[in-house]
Amino acid sequence: MTETDDESVWPAVLRLLDDAQTDVRVVSPDPERCRAALQELQLTERSTMGAITARTGGLIVDSGWLRILGGGSAGLPALAVSADDDPARSHLVIAHDAIGGRFAVDGGGLGVGPGEVCYWGPDTLAWSGIGGGYSAFIPWALGGGLTDFYGSLRWKGWQDDTRPLRPDEGWALYPPPFAEQGQDTNAVSRAVVPLAELHEFYAEAARRFDGNAPTS
Repeated sequence: MTETDDESVWPAVLRLLDDAQTDVRVVSPDPERCRAALQELQLTERSTMGAITARTGGLIVDSGWLRILGGGSAGLPALAVSADDDPARSHLVIAHDAIGGRFAVDGGGLGVGPGEVCYWGPDTLAWSGIGGGYSAFIPWALGGGLTDFYGSLRWKGWQDDTRPLRPDEGWALYPPPFAEQGQDTNAVSRAVVPLAELHEFYAEAARRFDGNAPTS
């Protein structure tokens, strides 16, 4: 379904982008992929999520640290529901970060609350709610909320280090953040790896510890 400009909330999203307290790059959309994502998720541009999916390939935020998913592009997947082969655990992954974490909207099975945005981090290997839904997540991420949220997971000079990464790349930290020796990210080694490889590493770590592995 295609909305008229009067029906779309895209102008409101543009205002959020203009007022962002951090750098944001809008990834050029692939119209065919955007239409497919909208259809699959039954979204319209009357919602913030639908407008971002329809009008962007994604958003690259905060020196490339956060990659908010949209309709998809080279190196960025489109928004898609993950169910872990169990509909009761359905969730919608909405963003990836540069250290292997991800944000998702709880579809009812993450144990937080339907509609709430949750974070799965490489330090906890578990989902936790951050408060609010998708329409609150976007202004929070663009408005400087990431600074306090990530805290010690970022190291001195992370901006210059992260800016050159492609959207499908991330930082492998060793020792990893979930290990006691890896909690000071200024003291660990860092290597650029494919983000898919990083996700699989942390998923396997979660399976070894308690079976709480996310899907991308």
